[in-house]
Amino acid sequence: QVQLVESGGGLVQSGGSLRLSCVVLGTDFSLYGLGWHRQAPGKQRDMVATMARSGTPNYQDSAKGRFIISRDNAKNTVYLQMNSLKPEDTAVYYCSAFHFGSSRLFWGQGTQVTVSS
Repeated sequence: QVQLVESGGGLVQSGGSLRLSCVVLGTDFSLYGLGWHRQAPGKQRDMVATMARSGTPNYQDSAKGRFIISRDNAKNTVYLQMNSLKPEDTAVYYCSAFHFGSSRLFWGQGTQVTVSS
């Protein structure tokens, strides 16, 4: 059974940094494209950053230059380093894992990030 477990959220002041982690359990991690998404209250869930199996990253415009997605295949973990955080980054952040062979998408439970002004 595939399970995604996130950690690293919390409360931070504007301009601060946080690193989110997501461990993918129960499957061959290297077969998945990975992503981070976020959902603010009353809004839809939006993509923040994704990383292909090859390691190629892709970022939402608001994340470019501030956030870095990375993966460690040896640890079955995907990270999101968030720098220069702004109050508008406040949201629940979810990691995702997409298996291209089966077209199955898995989600973590979410971790709250709150940026105070």
